[in-house]
Formats: sequence, C-alpha cells, structure tokens
Amino acid sequence: MIKTAEEQALMRTSGRLLASVFEALDTLPLEGMSTLQVNDWVERFIVDELQARPASKGQYGFGYVLNSSIDNVVCHGVPSADDILRSGSIVNLDITLEKGGYIADSSKTYLIGEVDYAAKRLVRVTREAMWKGIGVVRPGATLGDIGFAIQQHAKAHGYSVVREFCGHGIGQQMHEEPQVLHYGRRGDGLELEEGMTFTIEPMINQGRAAIDMSDDGWTVTTRDGKLSAQAEHTVLVTADGVEVLTLRTGERMPD
Repeated sequence: MIKTAEEQALMRTSGRLLASVFEALDTLPLEGMSTLQVNDWVERFIVDELQARPASKGQYGFGYVLNSSIDNVVCHGVPSADDILRSGSIVNLDITLEKGGYIADSSKTYLIGEVDYAAKRLVRVTREAMWKGIGVVRPGATLGDIGFAIQQHAKAHGYSVVREFCGHGIGQQMHEEPQVLHYGRRGDGLELEEGMTFTIEPMINQGRAAIDMSDDGWTVTTRDGKLSAQAEHTVLVTADGVEVLTLRTGERMPD
C-alpha cells in the first residue's frame, strides 16, 4: 500500500491530467447533451489531448470511459444516447485515467441548467462531506476517522451515507487495499501511513440509504427514488498531512 517517491511522482502526473479533464468539462455546455456524447468527448480528450488511457474502459467488462449517474442514480450509471442531460437534473461524472502505469480516479456532480435548492444543497453537502474526510487524513489517523467525519457531516444535514460502496487504494491497479468506508468510528480501522494513496468518494442520499441494482448489472439507484450525489478525489498521505492528487484549478482544501 505504500508508494515510493518515484511512484508518488507518477501518480501526481496522472492526477494532474485527470484534474485537467474536469477543468475542460467545466467549460462544456452539458445541457442537451446525451451522456454517451459526454463519454465520447471525454474519451477523445484523454486519448488525443492528453495521450493517456481511460482506465475504466474495458475494466470488469465495462465498455465506456466514465460513469454518468443522473438524479437518483447512486453510482455506475452507464452512458447512453437516450439519457439527455436536461435542466433541473444533477449528474455525477466519475472518470479514471492511467498514465505511466499509474491510475487516478475522481468524480464531480454537475448541476444541469436551473436546479432547485434541495438538489443544490445535496450536492454542496456531499462535496463538503468529502472534504471533511480528506481533512482528517494524516499519518497516525485511522480509516475510521475518515468515515466518522463524512458520516457526521451528512447526518447533521439530514442525509444518509451509502454503505455498499466505498473508497479504495489505487496505484497500478484501479482497486487496491485498503477499503475506505464513508462511515465509521473514530480510532477504528487501519492506521494511515505516509505514502498511502487512496480515493475518498462518499455517495450521499437525500432520503434513505437503501439502494437497488438495475437489471443491467451496473446502475445503482436509490430505493426511495430520491436524489443521490457523489464527490471524489484521489489523495496521498504525506509526512505531515494529505496531498490531493486530483485537485482542480481553483479548488483548495477548506480551512
């Protein structure tokens, strides 16, 4: 689980390139596009502009470069020409990228057109919950500290945390140890050490935490039909804290 200085440098490169994908997406007029069009645009950007590999394509038999999870889709939404991004919706775009043999993973929930306050609040609190988890990362902290911070923030705002999916170690493989739960108790679980790299990616539901799996074997939805949002970064445990490897221009860790 511990990355050498050379491996950390390679992961910084992958993380920086992935951040640039989201920076480019931020300028794209998503409203009216199909999720398949977004997928194809991202694939061209990663391959042609960045000379990198979309790490999700082909993994576990998945045929696309991103997951597009709209409204009540919790995660793993499959891009489709029939899914049009319409005003009032939210969509999480979850993208991975490999460069130099090392993978970065990040996601962002976008507001499409005119979105109501309840949806905006969910997206904001989800992003805050991710940062709460990132904020406790340092040598000597535990995985339980991360989960506790995320769960407490979501609960304080009346939301629930999806428990069936979690963050994960990442490096040469998309999914490595450790598993990073988004709920937990302070002091529980693995103690963090300098050189660990993993994702923090809470899925926060507007209603109950219960989920259902769709017939396609990929798409996960909220059982009660209410909205779900997600935010994700890949992080590195440093000697004195944390480095966000997929940090985007204009983003910074909250004080």
